[in-house]
Amino acid sequence: MLFDYSSAFHSKTNSSGKSEAKASLKARLVILNSQKKIKTPALKSLTKKQIEEFKDQKISFVLDCSNNSLVAYVAPKLSLKLSAKQLSEYAPYRDDVGAALRAILAKKPDSISVEFEDISEDAFVGAMVGIELATYSFVDRSKELPKFAFDYSVNPELLEKSLAIGKATQVARHLVNLPPNRLNPKTFADLCKSEFKKSKGWTSEVWDEARLKKEGMNLHVAVGNGANEKSCLAILKYRHKSAQHHVALVGKGITFDSGGLDIKPSSGMRLMKKDMGGAAAVFGTALWAKDCAPELNIDFYLCLAENSIDEDAFRPGDIYQGRNGKTVEISNTDAEGRLVLADTLTLASEILAEIEMPSQIINVATLTGAGKVALGPDLASLFSNNDDLAHSLQNAGDISGDLCWQMPLHQPYNSYMKSSFADLENSASTGYGGAITAALFLENFVKHPAWAHLDIYAWKDSAGGVYADKGGSGQGVQLLIRHLDALTQIKTTQTKSNVTKKGTKKSV
Repeated sequence: MLFDYSSAFHSKTNSSGKSEAKASLKARLVILNSQKKIKTPALKSLTKKQIEEFKDQKISFVLDCSNNSLVAYVAPKLSLKLSAKQLSEYAPYRDDVGAALRAILAKKPDSISVEFEDISEDAFVGAMVGIELATYSFVDRSKELPKFAFDYSVNPELLEKSLAIGKATQVARHLVNLPPNRLNPKTFADLCKSEFKKSKGWTSEVWDEARLKKEGMNLHVAVGNGANEKSCLAILKYRHKSAQHHVALVGKGITFDSGGLDIKPSSGMRLMKKDMGGAAAVFGTALWAKDCAPELNIDFYLCLAENSIDEDAFRPGDIYQGRNGKTVEISNTDAEGRLVLADTLTLASEILAEIEMPSQIINVATLTGAGKVALGPDLASLFSNNDDLAHSLQNAGDISGDLCWQMPLHQPYNSYMKSSFADLENSASTGYGGAITAALFLENFVKHPAWAHLDIYAWKDSAGGVYADKGGSGQGVQLLIRHLDALTQIKTTQTKSNVTKKGTKKSV
């Protein structure tokens, strides 16, 4: 399988029961309640200052190595994130438990006992996700991990929720890490079909290049003209009988981006296997939905293509007509991600226009370097035409620790994409505000009152914290899961007759 990997909960070498063999080094991971006064036994290998710093929460975990045993005590410090109005226990427990586990794994124990000391449900889920993320390594994915024994008594549904979030994020990371000679538009589309073909409540289909042309999705087709594996669109549809909301998730899936004829320098091309990070996030979120069956209707679109070069590659100066009838002049072949998204945003808008329940479109894409210059690699740039949707996503990001920050859709910047020969150009005439102009280009293809665009990085440049290696980060997955999970709590009796028209705001 393309996403075959080893981790704490998804490995043939591990068990959630007690270790069967006598271990030469036994480790304990003790997860404490940060809301209560921290009481620990004597930590023999630590100084008095270290113990006091831990109890005063100046440090989040301590490692005690003595008498051929290893104990890590974790008590994350809770703090507000960005715009959140409440403390998040999920994200601190995920990050600090994961970091503590990585410190344990560095000592190469034979077994690890994980113990929970009266923590909240959100802290438990975060801790379990942190354990899952910390044990993933692309290079060492076949390496045998220690035996894990979990000492807990929790609601089985809560445990399944934890494992589903961890798996969804992990798979998104793994897909981004795969080399482009293994993950291309065809193999990614085949994965979508095989993974969901026998799942209850799901349908899947793939629109190949011929179907895309038939559907008028010429912008998407153009990007893949120069590649051996042509453009395609993978569509996954999930339906729940109790759904009162309908969501369309659209992911950019450029499995490798050479830049096209406006070719990137070698340094800029080096990480371009990750240019399908948006589609990876959408696929991971679909796996979570398959495992957790949220009371929603969700359409998942993976816009797949490879931006390569041969005599058929699209060119600067070419003009293509999108599905919505607008013509686009190609001013830069390296601004290809917005082209594959544009036609599908039109398609999703058309379908949702026929839905008689509140609905929204969210696209996820590794779209611009400008977004990273503005906010760095950890915060997604969020653009939206609907304040309620934007607030929901930003709050979901704060609580999940999968952060985003709303940026302006400054309409006058549309003038930077004015063309003398078509309705618009695909790249702005100025180097300023690149993330904004990219978002504005996408907005030209949205006919829906609740749309959001997440411009992500999808990558960790170095190991650290919960991440054992550099590589795919799974960015966007936990944010989307938290948002969709919150959406299931919103009950509504709205019908199509009172769904707000474009240009106004409505509750999402």
